[in-house]
Amino acid sequence: MKPGIHPDYHPVVFRDRAADFMFLTKSTLTSGHTIEWADGNTYPLVDVEISSASHPFYTGKSRVVDTAGRVEQFRRRYGDNPGKKK
Repeated sequence: MKPGIHPDYHPVVFRDRAADFMFLTKSTLTSGHTIEWADGNTYPLVDVEISSASHPFYTGKSRVVDTAGRVEQFRRRYGDNPGKKK
C-alpha cells in the first residue's frame, strides 16, 4: 500500500439519540465532541439518527423520521400522491 494516502482509522463512539444507544467501533469519521467510554478512554462522539437499535427493520416498530422537513419538501415538489395520474 502506498504510504500517506489513507485516512486515519481510529476508534469512534456512535450515539443513536432516538434509542439512547451507544456503540464503540472504528471509523474514519471525526467529531468535535468527545465522550469518556467505560474503559476510561476518551473517544470522538458522532450522533446518528438511526442505528440498529431504532431502525424499524430490526425493532419491528414503525416510526417516521423527518429530517429537516424532507417530507414537506417532497410534498411541495411532487404533491401528496406522486403516482396518481392527473
